[in-house]
Amino acid sequence: MQAPDNSAQQAAYPKESYSWLVIAILLVVYTFAFMDRQILNLMVDPIKVSLQVTDTQISYLSGLAFAVFYTFFGIPLGRLADSSRRVGIIAAGLALWSFFTMLCGTLTRYGWFALARMGVGVGEASLSPAAYSLITDLFRPSRVALAISVYSAGIYLGSGLSNIFSAMIIGWAEGIEHLSLPLIGPVQPWQFVFIALGFPGLLFTLVVLMLKEPLRQGFRVNESEQTVRSVPLLQVFSYIGRNWQTVFYHNIGFGFCAFAAYGAAAWIPSFLIRVHGSTAVEAGFYLGTITALFGTMGIVFGGWLASRLAEKGYEDANMRVGFIAALAHVPLVVIYPLLPSIVGVLVVLCAAIFTTAMCFGVAPAAIQQMLPNRMRGQISSVYLFFVNLIGLGVGPSAVAWITDYGYHDPKQVGMSLMWAGAVSSVLATVLLYLGMKHFRSSMANLRSWQAGVEIQSYSNRTMVSVLGSMFVGILMTVGWLIFG
Repeated sequence: MQAPDNSAQQAAYPKESYSWLVIAILLVVYTFAFMDRQILNLMVDPIKVSLQVTDTQISYLSGLAFAVFYTFFGIPLGRLADSSRRVGIIAAGLALWSFFTMLCGTLTRYGWFALARMGVGVGEASLSPAAYSLITDLFRPSRVALAISVYSAGIYLGSGLSNIFSAMIIGWAEGIEHLSLPLIGPVQPWQFVFIALGFPGLLFTLVVLMLKEPLRQGFRVNESEQTVRSVPLLQVFSYIGRNWQTVFYHNIGFGFCAFAAYGAAAWIPSFLIRVHGSTAVEAGFYLGTITALFGTMGIVFGGWLASRLAEKGYEDANMRVGFIAALAHVPLVVIYPLLPSIVGVLVVLCAAIFTTAMCFGVAPAAIQQMLPNRMRGQISSVYLFFVNLIGLGVGPSAVAWITDYGYHDPKQVGMSLMWAGAVSSVLATVLLYLGMKHFRSSMANLRSWQAGVEIQSYSNRTMVSVLGSMFVGILMTVGWLIFG
């Protein structure tokens, strides 16, 4: 295999004031993404009644139906982000998922609703690989973890605001005897929420299209060029092969962090309603406010802590912060479901959401740190594949499985949250601890790569065959679960 071309010139970074403006716009886009992604969580019971489904079936709508298509399309879209205009990719994805979110508000059949959720997943798959790549070209390496953490705060702003806005819209819509929309006709309050939250994303597409594509760092490119040649898949697979232990411990470890986070986000509103007697509006305001505030603080604090540790010489700072966060989360996820008072539950949830949020900025920052520039989108999409398949695809369903098949009682959802959250957090702690030394080895591999040292080659055809078989098997399983 040919060593990389080291004649490349380092492009000048944009002014940091402009870079932070781009981060602010990407933060808004990511907030829209998570508002549309998490929109079902507050409205589980009315949607169940309308679609006539169980907790397990509703979990497939919030998890598997979205996550599998998000992860399936993430890899080719990540490859596209390494070779095409990333701003255009993000704008197209935003328009697509906003449209499908609005479409969900017009559907009352389970199968069609699931297909629309798959469309949301396809649209959102375009965002993060392209955004991570953009951010790495906007900021110097010492600032990337903080910048990605600020962007990733959209996870918690979006999740929190989706609950708050949903609560506000439901409270308003429930006071209207006959709710009707032009061209659509009569709608239920939960349907109106989907339409109301999807529409602003369509309008914001115009703002995204105004952004300037930054120059890619690490190789020669003219300022007028907006696309570059893709790295051959063989080269990407070879790099993953040499760093497979880091990729495994990182992706699966942070995947279990996401498992705990998404499982909790999907079912805590129902826990507050079923066990503690909250109304949907109250649960939305409580959880939305806590998530937006403490989740945002946690994710930014995680990026800040990683930057401080890096300045002190910890090359594995991003992995180390993930380990600390997962360890701190274990006792909290055991405590809050057992508390008899809703006040106590909400207080502990503040700390639990803070700790789990610390992972979501440092995880992608670690991937960007250990990769050559033109592989970042593709290997980031592999990370997103695992973290979303494990976290979003399985996390909400795991809680529902324990409730439906373990306890056979919807009011035991708190115990299901405890078991699912505790086990996944312990697994995340162990995997991230073991992954720190492998991450340091991968940083040495990166320096060898940049110095022009050849690395071991793996069969392109074999890797494609393995990935293709895995995708087909996953799609067949999901199709059977949702539609069978």
